[in-house]
Amino acid sequence: MVGLMSSIPDNCAGRFRVVLCPLAAISDSDVVALQVISKNKVETVEGGGGVRAFYVFGDSLVDNGNNNYLATTARADSPPYGIDYPTHRPTGRFSNGLNIPDLISEKIGSEPLMPYLSPALSGKKLLVGANFASAGVGVLNDTGIQFVNIIRIHQQLDYFAQYQERLAAVVGAAEKAKKLVNEALVLITLGGNDFVNNYFLVPFSFRSRQYPLPDYVTFVISEYKKVLKRLYDLGARRVLVTGTGPLGCVPAELAQHSRIGECAKELQRASALYNPQLLQMIKQLNREINRDVFIGANINQMHLDFITSPQSFGFKTSKVACCGQGRFNGLGLCTPLSNLCPNRNEYVFWDAFHPSEKANRIIVDQMLKGSNDYMHPMNLSTIMDLDSTKKGIYN
Repeated sequence: MVGLMSSIPDNCAGRFRVVLCPLAAISDSDVVALQVISKNKVETVEGGGGVRAFYVFGDSLVDNGNNNYLATTARADSPPYGIDYPTHRPTGRFSNGLNIPDLISEKIGSEPLMPYLSPALSGKKLLVGANFASAGVGVLNDTGIQFVNIIRIHQQLDYFAQYQERLAAVVGAAEKAKKLVNEALVLITLGGNDFVNNYFLVPFSFRSRQYPLPDYVTFVISEYKKVLKRLYDLGARRVLVTGTGPLGCVPAELAQHSRIGECAKELQRASALYNPQLLQMIKQLNREINRDVFIGANINQMHLDFITSPQSFGFKTSKVACCGQGRFNGLGLCTPLSNLCPNRNEYVFWDAFHPSEKANRIIVDQMLKGSNDYMHPMNLSTIMDLDSTKKGIYN
């Protein structure tokens, strides 16, 4: 999730919260180097391991570098982004290190996914999967228009269809490609930008004049359902769907709306309306399909746990970003001139909007093992157990 910038250093041109300089795409050699990094030292598909494919769609919370290949302001391609990544270099992830897709890849025994726009993603590398996510996007097409050139969700799905044609050429038959996609794990993360970078972007925004907040939430959910239906039509059969976090509690909103660190009420109201309706929509969609295809991940509650009791998770603060400037380090995103904390593991938030790698690890652990309060109708461990017997895979 990214937003408009309130204050940025003079040497970084532009007016958006994710203006990061210099704007240079990660090299193909870096991408290849990142592809072979795996903390579990797993056997890759290319080496004959038969690891489950993984696909990712969504926004900056899960983008791992697609925007580096686009002429957009929504990029994380300069230090100190990536400071704790294995290469210690920015990769396009809005994180100090690994993001949620990276950590899920670890859990399912796979290599880190490559951005779909990377020229290095070809041949047998396609068997691992692909990340289609793009920072700045939302459910709605008019979300994130200030970032100009981003891969909107419908384009991400078009790329997924294109990917399957490329995959069929690699495996030799469309039916083989379909089977790999049917048996894959999918993650989609959308919604936050539809509030931060649309409804609440400016006072009296077009959408806020068009809809009262409850009606806007209903509209976004109805459009999201269309996205999930198309994902199903394209062959996805195990889809983790994350809600928004507590939007009013991120450092960017605290910097603008909070006196003493209390969360911004209207944005919290948006989260409180959106997340339960998203879960109800997922339940309804599963009933219509008559299969538990879509799995709801309660990211909001996971984050609220950190915010309510950061010390319980080993954090020093859940209000101040590790990297940034201004109140709560929440004005603008992270740049080479920003304040930078010495110990990223003490901070829930890496920058004004995005969790630290440590927070991401705890979130993925909850996805893996969490109760129904966090994962509905089942957690990732249960999914993996079911699908390892082929009883949970639907063709």
